[in-house]
Amino acid sequence: MSIVSTTVRATHLVTNAAWFGGSLMGAVGLNPASREPDTERERVEVSGTGWERWGPVQGAAVALHLVSGLAIVADNRRRVVAHPPTTVAVGLKTALTAAAVASSAAAYVYGTRLGDASGEDGHPRDARAADEARRKVAWLQWTTPALTGSLLVLDAVLGEQQRGTAGLLDRPW
Repeated sequence: MSIVSTTVRATHLVTNAAWFGGSLMGAVGLNPASREPDTERERVEVSGTGWERWGPVQGAAVALHLVSGLAIVADNRRRVVAHPPTTVAVGLKTALTAAAVASSAAAYVYGTRLGDASGEDGHPRDARAADEARRKVAWLQWTTPALTGSLLVLDAVLGEQQRGTAGLLDRPW
């Protein structure tokens, strides 16, 4: 394995970890903490400020994750085609990645809508739009960590597929 291949793989794993960890922190920490302020507007501001600060980091992580994933597939194209378990895992990983990107994008869109629908005085400008956005965000906040966590599990599976056959010292007794 070359230094370039190792760097690309490390980038792929670290960016997925950032994507997973950031989205999980949002669901477990930031979003619940944003319910502490007294007014709706303050709650939206707390959440919005946190996500605005994290957004560029997550965006860069997602972009690097996608680019490094393409590089890994290109580097392993023969194995992806010739080894059926790898073909299945890469297909599943591609589908999960697409779903995670869609989930992240949808959470961004509905989070923005929630912010736009919130009024200055704590009363929503558009209560129906705010309620719909809040319901969607409540569900979407868990889909991204679930999907990106699944990607981490698949990376472990793919790593195990690359191990050689067990030797005498590798056998469980």
